[in-house]
Amino acid sequence: MIRALAGLGARVLALLAAIGQLTIFTGHALAGLVRPPFQMRAFAAALLQIGWLSLPVVGLTALFTGGALALQIYAGGTRFSAEQFVPQIVAVGMVRELGPVLVGLMIAARVTSSIAAEIATMKVTEQIDALVTLSTSPMGYLVTPRILAATLTVPGLVAVGDAIGILGGQLVAVERLGFNASTYIANTWSFLETLDIVSSLTKGAAFGFLAALMGCWYGMTSARGAQGVGRATKSSVVAAAVAILAANFALTGVFFSG
Repeated sequence: MIRALAGLGARVLALLAAIGQLTIFTGHALAGLVRPPFQMRAFAAALLQIGWLSLPVVGLTALFTGGALALQIYAGGTRFSAEQFVPQIVAVGMVRELGPVLVGLMIAARVTSSIAAEIATMKVTEQIDALVTLSTSPMGYLVTPRILAATLTVPGLVAVGDAIGILGGQLVAVERLGFNASTYIANTWSFLETLDIVSSLTKGAAFGFLAALMGCWYGMTSARGAQGVGRATKSSVVAAAVAILAANFALTGVFFSG
């Protein structure tokens, strides 16, 4: 019994220590926003990598999700003679929940893994040590630009994903379910509220921040060797996905608890 309690206590202490280290790491990363010099070239490269190059996977994911959602809602609505509410439910479902969450998870799969693998490889090959030797802050050069770029670009990706998801629902509803295109769009716009859009974009910023933070954290703290790089990449994606889902629950409670 004592050994079991001691083991549990050690795990709790390790968890608290990791949370503290991550908090300090986040503070140093945010301090890089106001501590010169700001690495504009690294920031621009991160914008391209995280934002522009993520558009194809985000667009395809949202398009098929919106179409599948329309089919599911129509199939369920016919049981209660409520199939006319497909446009409204697709719009709310995509903007409030599915759009931000799916984009966040796609960013975790694509961007978080890439950031973690890149930084962990730089650590293994001693490139981070070389940056320190050249009087360049690894936090300011590798971490801060990526976190800022993800926080700024993911809301844009969420907006694009929301629009494409609604478009996918409209295409399915018009082509397969017999809805009128203009009526579908009118019902969508009349049902959406400003709070829905604000919550969607806020979630996007939070998810982008968490995805980049997890990638940078696991990359900077990875173990040496090829196994360390692989473990850091895998752990970063899992941590980012869990953090995004937890943050989605918390933000949904903040915006729609009433």
